Amino acid sequence: MQRCFTLTIVRHWALRKKLFTISYQQSAAMSTLLINQPKYAWLKELGLSEDNDGVYNGNWGGKGEVKHARGLATMAEYEETVQKLRDAWKVWADIPAPKRGEIVRQIGDALRKKIKVLGSLVSLEMGKIYVEGVGEVQEYVDVCDYAVGLSRMIGGPVLPSERPGHALIEMWNPVGLVGIITAFNFPVAVYGWNNAIALICGNVCLWKGAPTTPLTSVAVTKIVAEVLEQNNLPGAICSMTCGGADIGTAMSKDERVDLVSFTGSTHVGKMVAMLVQERFGRNLLELGGNNAIIVFEDADLNLVVPSAVFASVGTAGQRCTTTRRLMLHGSIHDVVVERVAKAYKQVRIGDPWDPSTMYGPLHTKQAVDQYLAAIEQAKQQGGTVVCGGKVMDRPGNYVEPTIITGLAHDAPIVHTETFVPILYVLKFQTEEEAFAWNNEVKQGLSSSIFTKDMGRVFRWLGPKGSDCGIVNVNIPTSGAEIGGAFGGEKHTGGGRESGSDSWKQYMRRSTW
Repeated sequence: MQRCFTLTIVRHWALRKKLFTISYQQSAAMSTLLINQPKYAWLKELGLSEDNDGVYNGNWGGKGEVKHARGLATMAEYEETVQKLRDAWKVWADIPAPKRGEIVRQIGDALRKKIKVLGSLVSLEMGKIYVEGVGEVQEYVDVCDYAVGLSRMIGGPVLPSERPGHALIEMWNPVGLVGIITAFNFPVAVYGWNNAIALICGNVCLWKGAPTTPLTSVAVTKIVAEVLEQNNLPGAICSMTCGGADIGTAMSKDERVDLVSFTGSTHVGKMVAMLVQERFGRNLLELGGNNAIIVFEDADLNLVVPSAVFASVGTAGQRCTTTRRLMLHGSIHDVVVERVAKAYKQVRIGDPWDPSTMYGPLHTKQAVDQYLAAIEQAKQQGGTVVCGGKVMDRPGNYVEPTIITGLAHDAPIVHTETFVPILYVLKFQTEEEAFAWNNEVKQGLSSSIFTKDMGRVFRWLGPKGSDCGIVNVNIPTSGAEIGGAFGGEKHTGGGRESGSDSWKQYMRRSTW
């Protein structure tokens, strides 16, 4: 079978209506590919061409079936890739950590040089606005910078021993092979969080990106592979497969994959966790979030309104940290709803590449269907649509950002994370009530309160406050800084990535 897959990208403003068309052989139609049009010639700067292989393990390949929007790796190629990874680890693990950090520094520099074109590809393929695409690449760069310093700092303590003339030393070593499965909504940044930290810890990485963002996976891998090759290192250190559920299942079951880092839905994450646990493997899960902003009567509404809009509308509601529940004290409920709804109507919707656009399309037609179904369920459960609620009459998967009021705090739809721009507004009366509502959903990723009461702030941060992994005050729920550990509790998975001591998840500890 042919080794590569051909992708035809259609009009950018309709990009999520039909992003790719796959052809089995070259033909005169090649001249119509966007990559051959002057406006999209920059795609070649990323090493992309009409035909792009879907597997990298030191060599490019991809013999599997060519399907809509993706070229699949065969199981034979998966097997070959894992073996090459294990061989590459023998080289990489022997390199001192600070020198591994130097390689990661070079990866960050290489990404910097391509930040605008790679950010443009993220926007083109995922659908987020251009500035968010560039910002996502910048996040990978920032994590590389962070990891460089970390490469000279990781280690364990020397402890006093009760035995005369002895000392206890805590030793940290790499786990070995880290499998990284990422989602469509952050096709660069999430890989970067895992890849940079895993590398300085001495691990090799096998990446399976989202099936709907394959070109981003290919482009990033080309950048990283070039750095490895320039340093005479095995390219397999950072391997990549474009595959479907069969590859993800194989990674989860494979005892040679020492850690599986999975980012995606709670439903799929649960299956990954069970498969990994069956072999007593390690997993790092970053799953869903049903995040809330709580606004008390003393809050500064000039902070509340832009924060609520940014956190609920950004990335068209497709962030795991998107605000999905806005809890308002009864005394300010109506005025805040009015102001937020007014701001929603001013959100500029359009082509993700237009600098004035604040809000682009949903990623897939399936997401549009989920949007409509959630609105219908909300109405049936007593909700009232006060803003939005419709699919937009334009090419692409555009929907109106939507606000729904009047639902009970425990309505089934309120407790369901729907990855679309729908904001449920709830009315509360007491602090105890608001904190309880925040914690009653199954996920525990991000949360925020708006208040001037410092006593309340410390109660919110304390053991009876938010049960989420990210606990904010007077800022939105979305976004996070790379220096802190990112992750959540309960059905969010419990994993931590990026900063703080999250590096420990990529290493094993021994005491001697």
